[in-house]
Amino acid sequence: MNIFEQLQHDYLLNQSRRMFLSKCVAGVGSAWLTSMASKALAGGSHGLPDHISHIAPKAKRVIFLHMAGAPSQLELFDYKPDLKKLNGQDTPSEYLAGQRFAFIQGVPKLMDTIYPFHQAGQSGQWITDRLPWFEKVIDEVCFIKSMHTDQFNHAPAQLLLHTGNSLLGNPSIGSWVTYGLGSENENLPGYISLVSGGKAPSAGKSVWGSGFLPSVYQGVQCRSKGDPVLYLSNPDGVSRNMRRQAVDTITKINQEAYDSTNDPETLTRISQYEMAFRMQIHANEAFDLKDEPEYIHELYGTEPGKESFANNCLLARRLAERGVRYIQLFDWGWDSHGAAESEALNTGFKRKCKQVDKPMYALLTDLKQRGLLEDTLVVWGGEFGRTPMRENRGGSEMKFIGRDHNPGAFTMWLAGAGVKRGMSFGETDPIGYKAVKDKVSTQDLQATILHTMGLKHNKLTYPFQGLDQTLPGVTKPSRVINEIFA
Repeated sequence: MNIFEQLQHDYLLNQSRRMFLSKCVAGVGSAWLTSMASKALAGGSHGLPDHISHIAPKAKRVIFLHMAGAPSQLELFDYKPDLKKLNGQDTPSEYLAGQRFAFIQGVPKLMDTIYPFHQAGQSGQWITDRLPWFEKVIDEVCFIKSMHTDQFNHAPAQLLLHTGNSLLGNPSIGSWVTYGLGSENENLPGYISLVSGGKAPSAGKSVWGSGFLPSVYQGVQCRSKGDPVLYLSNPDGVSRNMRRQAVDTITKINQEAYDSTNDPETLTRISQYEMAFRMQIHANEAFDLKDEPEYIHELYGTEPGKESFANNCLLARRLAERGVRYIQLFDWGWDSHGAAESEALNTGFKRKCKQVDKPMYALLTDLKQRGLLEDTLVVWGGEFGRTPMRENRGGSEMKFIGRDHNPGAFTMWLAGAGVKRGMSFGETDPIGYKAVKDKVSTQDLQATILHTMGLKHNKLTYPFQGLDQTLPGVTKPSRVINEIFA
């Protein structure tokens, strides 16, 4: 070994030791990768020491249903009778001064809800007539009607909701969860994302990326038709034994590379090859909806072989049964500006409601009848809300009916995992424009999700750019919404 090679070897060795020893929680992540990297994708033990999970967990897994594009809370859950009286009137100047909109210009008209509301269930929660199936399980959910964000464009708002930062490069919440807890399944990733609606969310794959965490923690996008993951099947003429030999050879090469560099990302590659090999059998089985009895297909409204929100909801239940910790469903098409028929509140929005209504009901019903809802946290919502004003793109009334982006108020609902059933938390002002009581930020929601998994949001850290980073951010206030738990 020459002098240069010796210096390089010593430097890398010192870097590895420094990472191992650095600041308790954060340093353990890389040390863990060195010895147990495969368990992030396939292990049954925690990714971090037991003391990191120092809250009794309420949930073993999370299913996050994201309606990409931001559904109108005023047409679904946040009933505002004052809008009927104000319908068609100019919006008062105090609601417009200093406000930024995506498309509204000039003085827009206030607009009543498009659909009638009524009270449902024993809890008497207000709900639109657009969700007759979901209405049947309304007593299972807790509505948070005072959500707010500081982003009014889709991609930054989606990033903020899922990664704690409106800029690219930060880990998604699913990555933080698998970093903190590892996986319960040896044959499937601990973190899986599913997409429906024909397009990915505006923020792209970053909403399930690992950011500055080791890439072993990133979410795996799977498909509801064809191979769950592209290239999972062997090519023609390649047997499983041949694939095993190829993986073993690649593992040997990667192990030699790791022995030379101590780069934890090399262990990630080894784990991913091994996971892909196991997934050839187990992922195909998990994603084969044909195994389900006919009454389950009728319950969800599924059509095996097609990409749909209904199929993804059934897949979410199957993945939950198999120990996947964090499951994301993104359903695109909720951006109801009214710029076209497909995104008008009285047409396209109506179709989107019909597409998700029965599957949402089915998912909660199915989880409950299988005893899974009690330790599964289900979260539903978009990245922000919609305005009580009718959108007037270009300053004039548009042909189709729509509402602009509204970061000041939106509604999300949670169910399972000890969440109080049949309640509403927080309130908006009389026209549903701003959250005014028991306000809940995206950071508060993130802290609450981690809390249900037994993780303290301000203790789960990773060193990056000179700081011990956290999911909600080190400079932003955040709290667990304890009021919504029984």
